[in-house]
Amino acid sequence: MPSVVGLLEQRELAARRRVEELREEAERIQAELAAAEQDGQEWVIARSRVCEVLTPVDESGQGHAQAARTAPAAEGQPGKTSSEPGAARPTSQVPVWRVGLAWSVLSVDYQRILRALADRARLGQGPGSCQELAACFGMEMVPARVEALRSKAKRLLARGWLAEPAPGRFTLAKGVTGPGGGS
Repeated sequence: MPSVVGLLEQRELAARRRVEELREEAERIQAELAAAEQDGQEWVIARSRVCEVLTPVDESGQGHAQAARTAPAAEGQPGKTSSEPGAARPTSQVPVWRVGLAWSVLSVDYQRILRALADRARLGQGPGSCQELAACFGMEMVPARVEALRSKAKRLLARGWLAEPAPGRFTLAKGVTGPGGGS
């Protein structure tokens, strides 16, 4: 009959082998996870670049997203976020949408959201999430930025500019079309 100590040593050896097998499997999975995360980030960057390319170019040769990022701020005043004359102030209220109401009544941030969702609809991509919009605008993918976008999208939704066909997915409301006339 084998000794108790011998049996314990066999079990200990089997447990060590199992731990090593699991460690190797964990390392393999970690490597796959890192590769998948890298791949995901590359797709976010690609989508961001495509959105930049699809952004209309103003007369200075910059896209609106570029112009908003490079506009200098006067001392003591918030930076100008639009090269469009007569654009609403960033702190302005969102009016209730009605037929014929132009996008220009909205602040630049709200116009960017509408423009991005209009581009998605034009390209047949369907409703967009706030994470997708943040990536499209080249924003940092941090919760605070995404939640700020979500707040703006919900405000546009409440005022009739957007529709939410699925939770967290936004599209232009029926009747809201181009930036010119809004109808």
